[in-house]
Amino acid sequence: MNKKVEELLSTAKLNDILHRQDKEDEKRNKVLWVLAIVGAVAAVAGIAYAVYRFFTPDYLEDFEEDFDDDFDDDFFDDEDETEE
Repeated sequence: MNKKVEELLSTAKLNDILHRQDKEDEKRNKVLWVLAIVGAVAAVAGIAYAVYRFFTPDYLEDFEEDFDDDFDDDFFDDEDETEE
């Protein structure tokens, strides 16, 4: 009878250990799911930003071209001709 009690206690301890591992696995799974969702949202946001930057025109580039057109070297060439 003593052996059966020991077997029952060892089985109960083993069962407790297995249930603890199950609970820890569930916690890990929840954390992994949360991290996966956050990563997916970050990836979608990054892709959306990249697409936005790709399709948005660069207004500064147009401004610089217009600025260069207004102040050509012809202005300075005209000054040189009047001094002669």
